[in-house]
Amino acid sequence: MTHPLQPLPRDTRKAAPPATEFIEQSLYAKHIKIYPRKVHGFFADLRVILASITLGIFYGLPWLNWGAHRQAFLIDLPAHKFNLFAWTFWPEDLFYLAVILMISALALFLFTAVAGRVWCGFACPQTVWTEIFMWMERKIEGDRMQQMKLAQQPWNRERIFRYSAKHALWLLFALWTGFTFVGFFTPIRELALSMVNFSLGPWETFWVFFYAFATYGNAGWLRERVCTDMCPYARFQGAMFDRDTLIISYDSARGEPRGARNRSADLKQENLGDCISCTLCVQVCPTGIDIRDGLQHQCIACAACVDVCDSVMDHMGYARGLIRYTTANALAGKPSRVLRPRVVIYSMVLIAVTVALLAAVLLRVPLKVDVVRDRNSLYRETNAGMIENVYTLKIMNRDQARHTYALSADGIDGLRLDSDAELSLDAGGTREVVVRLVADPAKLTQRSTKVVFAVHATDDAKIALREDARFLGPQP
Repeated sequence: MTHPLQPLPRDTRKAAPPATEFIEQSLYAKHIKIYPRKVHGFFADLRVILASITLGIFYGLPWLNWGAHRQAFLIDLPAHKFNLFAWTFWPEDLFYLAVILMISALALFLFTAVAGRVWCGFACPQTVWTEIFMWMERKIEGDRMQQMKLAQQPWNRERIFRYSAKHALWLLFALWTGFTFVGFFTPIRELALSMVNFSLGPWETFWVFFYAFATYGNAGWLRERVCTDMCPYARFQGAMFDRDTLIISYDSARGEPRGARNRSADLKQENLGDCISCTLCVQVCPTGIDIRDGLQHQCIACAACVDVCDSVMDHMGYARGLIRYTTANALAGKPSRVLRPRVVIYSMVLIAVTVALLAAVLLRVPLKVDVVRDRNSLYRETNAGMIENVYTLKIMNRDQARHTYALSADGIDGLRLDSDAELSLDAGGTREVVVRLVADPAKLTQRSTKVVFAVHATDDAKIALREDARFLGPQP
């Protein structure tokens, strides 16, 4: 027997590494491609419906006309205008864009506080386009198992053909997406004609290929990494969650202890929960997480695991809902509240801002008038003894059609406007007009008197504006 302090035989002893030897170890795990399993169910059908609606709006809206030859939705940067159905907005209307962005942020906060990441799972462009790309992938390469088997094959004729066909289809769809995106900024019919004639401008060409490359890269290659590593929303969403927020959760109290069993097994006798450890919830997850490990920032709330788990529960004869939309309070056996302070505040602010925006847009007059007094002199006395003030009126036609405008002024008895009484402006046109107001000094009761300039379209009584100004004269 060997003494405990005696050295081990030489052939069984491990030599210590030299002090100068370094062990190299990567801090980043190699990315493993996720092959989500196709799933059927209520939420899968809902995703298809919402994807059809959002993609239909994106690809169809640029082709919609409002009137004979006017694109209904067009951000016309060269002309500095934005067509939105019956309205046309100009650079001076950027305020409305800021309010729309505010409404979008408030809506996102509200939906997140109530229903978690439903935006990510059902309507986010990254999710929608990734679903389309995976659908194409399944059509060409087959289902999950066939895709995994194909990826393990050597580069033979079948693999090269299927991969080439898939990427060709992806690229065509991405180019169509890039073309449609540019069609929101350049009239899409003119854009299509330019592409057919190979006369596309440099900027249009750049943005078509740039957006196509972004779509191909994000939906085809990056996929879930955009959601898990690049999107900031996944990182700060926890600040908007509370114990009454709807989240996709695994009911561990009901599911544990998990394990395989026969359909006829007695769960109490075998000390098992409802989870049969089939791992289908992991196989259908587009981000590759195990929802049974609890809430994770990678979860996009697509509810694929809910659908597949419900199908397994149906097959086993168990009640549905082992994985479901629920709240932390409901899982703990406590009542859940929909109406709570943050939800009420978000809703009230969102409604108020939305109503104010709608009222501002509906009551908006497509005309802008700025009045600037001549600063070189306060007033001038004419040879006839009248008092004259000079102003510059900047008039902008913010409508979609040409209009003729009439000018007038009032506020002082006998006030006379010495200028052209009418002027015509094309849609989006701007003109500066120098006008003179002449008043009888006997009618001036104070040194500074309020006057009002009135501008109205002669062919549309609804287009009219009144702007205040001050008329200066001598001390009465």
